[in-house]
Amino acid sequence: MCNTPRNTSYIGLAATLTAALCLAGCNETAPDPKTQIGAHPDLPALQQYLLPPMHIAPVVGWKQGEKPKVPDTLQINALATGLQHPRSLYVLPNGDILVVESKAPGTEPIKRPKDFIMKWVESWATSGGDTGASNRITLLRGSNGDGKADVQSVFLDHLNSPFGVALVGNDLYVANTDAIVRYPYHEGETKITEPGQTLTPLPGGPIDHHWTKSLVASPDGASLYVGVGSNSNITENGIEAEKNRAAILEVDRATGRFRVFASGLRNPNGLTFEPQSHALWAVINERDEIGPNLVPDYLTSVKDGGFYGWPYSYFGQNVDPRVQPQRPDLVAKAIVPDYALSSHVAPLGLAFYSGSSLPASYRGGAFVGEHGSWNRPQLNGYKVVFVPFADGHPSGPAQDVVTGFLNENEKSRGRPVGLAIDKSGALLIADDVGNTVWRVSASGRS
Repeated sequence: MCNTPRNTSYIGLAATLTAALCLAGCNETAPDPKTQIGAHPDLPALQQYLLPPMHIAPVVGWKQGEKPKVPDTLQINALATGLQHPRSLYVLPNGDILVVESKAPGTEPIKRPKDFIMKWVESWATSGGDTGASNRITLLRGSNGDGKADVQSVFLDHLNSPFGVALVGNDLYVANTDAIVRYPYHEGETKITEPGQTLTPLPGGPIDHHWTKSLVASPDGASLYVGVGSNSNITENGIEAEKNRAAILEVDRATGRFRVFASGLRNPNGLTFEPQSHALWAVINERDEIGPNLVPDYLTSVKDGGFYGWPYSYFGQNVDPRVQPQRPDLVAKAIVPDYALSSHVAPLGLAFYSGSSLPASYRGGAFVGEHGSWNRPQLNGYKVVFVPFADGHPSGPAQDVVTGFLNENEKSRGRPVGLAIDKSGALLIADDVGNTVWRVSASGRS
């Protein structure tokens, strides 16, 4: 909920329109989401709305004994529970696991009745149980090989809406919402007490529409790459609010200077290097409010100097007429993404599998954490999928791997965000609504 004074006229309008929006969402049909997966997704004619239809999955959490579903060849168990909005995961060289717990940095300014209504309705889908402090990093350590965390301690605290983490040598970098901060790291320690030093500021408030900042170090450790999402859906806050946003920035680790590495990426997350080609890949949250099947979120390699369309076009050179003035010169340069994931699945996590403990069919491919939709008639996402790769590129249809985050009444038990591969080769999933880290390992059944 927003922190602005309560306005009875807004609340009355919200109460009246919310029911209409949800009914509109339930009555509007949409094609099978599978038609929008792959290199050549179905792109229907766009629609424009005064207020877009919404279909919300209210949060109910996990009941005792409940857990996500996986194929018979896999098993899933809780590695850690009782967390406070775990968003991303990072595995240290000694096998310790860092869990970034984070909440949004305050509230965006409310400029229009539409802003108030949409934030109120969206909050239904994100309000997981409050179990205590957040904006910190928790360390998990297992000592007996049973896949459970024997140690769970606060590693870093009092952070500013952190998300991305990267370790280079003994330097641990944390991407807060407004800066990359460097901390000294000593292997085996369970808490950092020394103060951090700011390497470089990042675009932050006062609007900070997309506040999460994904982070990865280059293979040689010389650079850091950070994803900075747009400050709006489609530039409604003005183009000046988008400076160095909707982009991936390349940061020189020695000096803190940065440049725009790639642009036109509305909300890039899951930054990681593909093991075979060593190319940078990311998952992208695309724009809203032009239809239930527009625009497909996507998985793509990211080219140095590349422009990927936002805000002027989508999935290549499909023009968005809402943006004025138009920029045909930029649209002509827009790169078509590698792989569509379907519309409004909200991908936030990406992990390539180079381990050997999961079945061989997963080796070399990419796991994607889909946080889930709120603005289409049929809920979409709310799962972890697997995209097979060959020769450094997607090579087949996405497969559902971890499901069950929605119950039979379309209420949300949890929502997957960041992913990681632990030292044993198991898949880790941060569930920010279920306040759990899940661990997926082989079941031993063929």
